[in-house]
Amino acid sequence: MRWYVSIGAVLVAGMLAGGDVAGVAAPAPAIQPGHRLAEKESTPSVDVELIIAVDVSYSMDMDELAIQREGYAQAIVSKEFLQALKAGPNGKIAITYFEWAASNDQKVIIPWRVIDGPESADAVSAEILKTPVRRASRTSISGAIYFAMPLFDENPYRGLRRVIDISGDGPNNNGMPITPAREAALDKGIVINGLPIMVKEPSYSTMDIENLDWYYEDCVIGGPGSFVVTIKDREKFKEAIRTKLLLEVAGRTPEPRHVPVAEKEPRVNCLIGEKIWQDRWGR
Repeated sequence: MRWYVSIGAVLVAGMLAGGDVAGVAAPAPAIQPGHRLAEKESTPSVDVELIIAVDVSYSMDMDELAIQREGYAQAIVSKEFLQALKAGPNGKIAITYFEWAASNDQKVIIPWRVIDGPESADAVSAEILKTPVRRASRTSISGAIYFAMPLFDENPYRGLRRVIDISGDGPNNNGMPITPAREAALDKGIVINGLPIMVKEPSYSTMDIENLDWYYEDCVIGGPGSFVVTIKDREKFKEAIRTKLLLEVAGRTPEPRHVPVAEKEPRVNCLIGEKIWQDRWGR
């Protein structure tokens, strides 16, 4: 039996201001096998190794891209985020931030950094904001996952959890199918969370789909405690980003209202993006 959760309230004040939350009802991710933490005894441990993977495909308009950038930058320096950070067993996280579009188009904006308080948070926030906003062709969520996985091996800090945080406004339409990429990450003990962006009406020209949140729930996210925060209101874009980062730093989903979903075919075809592209371009 697979479960999803729809949350109406969160224990951390203000965490749900930005969107609807759904996730796999499970305990917080367990500590990774001991040999991971023992790889470099001299390396400080962190509470989470967090990869933020941000969609910059042409279906995102420039305003959305700017708000998205500002949302992450402001969330990292927010009082709520810093409080959640200090509540962890180590009081610090390792973070990297990259932008993605096609299967061969990923750009690291922030290499691995440790955030352990206001000063380091300010530095990361400023670095995010100073990088020029860009746009690119195609949407390859699978490419983002395959790009993200080896980044964990490059991280000099070893965390209790490994999380890929993916935001996007459309389904996978380029590169490998999404489900094998997800399974490859889950096999490595990586948790995938999602931020489906649904602030515009679905459009043939941008290859958007209805029920993108279902697509993310059924086809993209995975791992113990994984969840989706859906953005349906442009005005609450930044609050939704902060919500998701708070949940990831806290290492748990909030108290859920359980909605059982039987193990069956996904509610949205996990190859829907590829099908739309094929129907439109014939390749």
